[in-house]
Amino acid sequence: MPDDTADPGRALLALVVRLFPICRSITGEGVRQTLAILREHIDMAVREVPTGTQVFDWTVPQEWSVRCATLRTASGRTVADFAACNLHLVSYSEPVSRRLSFEELKPHLHTLPDQPDLIPYRTSYYRRDWGFCLRHRDYLALPDEDYDVFIDTELRDGALAYGEVFLPGETEREVLFSAHICHPSLANDNCSGLAVLTMLAKALSQRRNRFSYRFLFAPGTIGALCWLAANEERVRCVDHGLVVSCIGDGGGPVYKRSRRGDATIDRVMEAVRCDGRRAAMVDFSPYGYDERQFCSPGFNLPIGLLQRSAFGTFPQYHTSADNLDFVRPEHLASSFRMMLDIVDVLESDWVPLNLSPKGEPQLGRRGLYSATGGHTVTSDVTMGYLWVLNLADGEHSLLDIARRSGLSFRDIAHAAARLKESGLLAEAA
Repeated sequence: MPDDTADPGRALLALVVRLFPICRSITGEGVRQTLAILREHIDMAVREVPTGTQVFDWTVPQEWSVRCATLRTASGRTVADFAACNLHLVSYSEPVSRRLSFEELKPHLHTLPDQPDLIPYRTSYYRRDWGFCLRHRDYLALPDEDYDVFIDTELRDGALAYGEVFLPGETEREVLFSAHICHPSLANDNCSGLAVLTMLAKALSQRRNRFSYRFLFAPGTIGALCWLAANEERVRCVDHGLVVSCIGDGGGPVYKRSRRGDATIDRVMEAVRCDGRRAAMVDFSPYGYDERQFCSPGFNLPIGLLQRSAFGTFPQYHTSADNLDFVRPEHLASSFRMMLDIVDVLESDWVPLNLSPKGEPQLGRRGLYSATGGHTVTSDVTMGYLWVLNLADGEHSLLDIARRSGLSFRDIAHAAARLKESGLLAEAA
């Protein structure tokens, strides 16, 4: 991946294209293969948690591997083939080699009647079962005859793998970014999240940061729980965080607040833009991605969920339409720039103190105010100075001031820097 991040869309899409064909699940070689590709771009530690390990109320399952899977009519016509599309096979299907009547087969077939041209994505992680996913129009055309089911999979004791990147900063206080790595050929959910966080980690590794940054690439739910179980003491250092998914399309952005609802990251997400648009702010709910685990009451971490289009709200979600045509380089690039803006706000926020708090200091003689009065409109630059000076009481951060004023964080940060240079501001103790 190129070092130049000025126009990252092409590099991001290239990574998505490489990741897309891989059959990933919560365990198995697909996850390891994906992590190996990400490690070509960033220095990543790969952790493995053995089958049977207890992580809070959960147990790490057996490792699943798949070689091939086909569903054919008794006359030999192929109805579904894992090799043609890995969504055809229900993830974690147990091995099967049987001839079944159509009536016996029906409970194991999954379709989308309202989207008859799409293949659904289905899983059976924690219950031994098997199944195939079909286009509903193909299902309706199936004859009432016998079918040959052949699923060459294996469930055995092994390990769950996840990747972790740690970038130490000037302080041990951490920002945690997480993306789930367990979905197979779904481009937006979540090859896009893996690609954007990989490029973000690479970019941050090449600069000096105040915070330490941790990136987690783990299977949904069980992977996050494995990391939490292994880091119960470390999570006390996490000051901010985001779960990132569905970030390669042109919608939104949409942000789900942390369980706390008033964490700094929640306020940061009110301040940033993506393609000039504010994020639609959604209150926390205990349903979604791994923010559920990080925000469970035993941890209650300041972590929210960032997406472009929210899960379950776009027709491509968890279907074969979430393909390489759905994600675009320009959307991946703007999502990446939004992530950089989020980091910049976290890195550059500080609490100013007005050193001339009695009345308004004379900005004109410091070159900070127009020499000509009487204007009917006050510029954002001037308003930035005035808002910063008025709220620089040692209790409001730059982010607080931006939120109160309605000005961008960038404008407020610039105003504060100029006022500090002029001797009118200091950093509060």
